Amino acid sequence: MGKKTKLYLLTGFLGSGKTTFLTNTLKDLSEKRVGVIMNEFGKVGIDGTIIKKEDMELIEINRGSIFCSCLQLSFVSALVDMADRDMDYVFVESSGLADPSNIGEFLEAVEVAKGDVYDYSGALCIVDGLNFLEQIEDIETVERQLKFCHLVVISKVDLIDEDRLVKVIEKIKEINDSAEIQTAINGKMDYDFLEKNLLEKGWIDSEDTTNTLDNKPKTLTLTYEGELTKEELTRFLDIIKIDSYRIKGFFKLEDGWNQVDVVNKKIDYKLTDKEETTSQLVIISKIGPQIIRPIFNAWESVVGKEMKLR
Repeated sequence: MGKKTKLYLLTGFLGSGKTTFLTNTLKDLSEKRVGVIMNEFGKVGIDGTIIKKEDMELIEINRGSIFCSCLQLSFVSALVDMADRDMDYVFVESSGLADPSNIGEFLEAVEVAKGDVYDYSGALCIVDGLNFLEQIEDIETVERQLKFCHLVVISKVDLIDEDRLVKVIEKIKEINDSAEIQTAINGKMDYDFLEKNLLEKGWIDSEDTTNTLDNKPKTLTLTYEGELTKEELTRFLDIIKIDSYRIKGFFKLEDGWNQVDVVNKKIDYKLTDKEETTSQLVIISKIGPQIIRPIFNAWESVVGKEMKLR
C-alpha cells in the first residue's frame, strides 16, 4: 500500500468564507498535488470558477447536499475518482446548508470500493463571526456543522468587536468543547493545521444527516444578457435579499464583470478579470418557491427588461 491521501472536510454556513479560506489554503499548498470536491446547492457551480488553478483537480457536485441520499452515489464516486489521481491532499468543500453528520458512512463506502486510500484528517468549520450568533438561534445546520468538526475558524473577526468575539467563542465551546478554535481575517490565518493531528481527541461517530430531499432548499438561477449599473443591481438585491439565505454569481456592470456576493444584509462587489458571456446569479431561498414572484416583481420594477429564472 502506497502513501495515503490526506482528506479534509470543509464546512460552514452560507457566506461564512469557505471558498476564500480554501483559495488561501491552496496557495499554501502550491507545491503539492491537491484535489477539490466542491458541492453547491445551485444548478450551476459558481465557486469552482473562483478557485481554479494550475495542477489542481476539481470535481463539482451540484443540485443538493452531498450528505443527502439524493447525492450519496455521486459523492462516493467522486472520492473514488480522486483516489485514482494520486493526490497529496483532497479537500471536500460542502454546501453551506450541508449537515455532515454521516461522513463516516462515505469513508466506509470508499474503503469497501477502493481499500484504505484516505487518511481522514478532520473537518474544518468556518464560522461567520459577524452573523453566527443570529444564525445559531434558528438554523440547525450551523449547530450540526460545529458539532462534527475538529477545527473551528472564526472568519470576519476584523468586522466585530472583542465583546462579540468572546460571545462567539463561548457559544462554540458550548456546542463543541474539544475542537481547536482559530480566527481569520479575509480568510488568512495560520495554516499550521496541515501539520497537526486534529483527530487526537477522537471523532464523533456518524449520525443520520438532517439533509433530505424533503427539506432541500429551493435554489434558482437568474440569467441576463444585458448590462446593469451597480445602482440598479443593488436596488434589486436589496428587495430580494430579505427572503434569501445567499445570493452569488457574476454580473456585467458599468465598470466590467463583477463577482457578486450577498450574505444577510451585506452586498459585496469585486471586479474580476473573468470574462463571462451571460450574467448569472444563484439565489438560495429562505421561503421556498414563494420567492419566485417577488424576484420577478422586483426585477420588473427596477430593470424592466427580459431575464430568465430557472
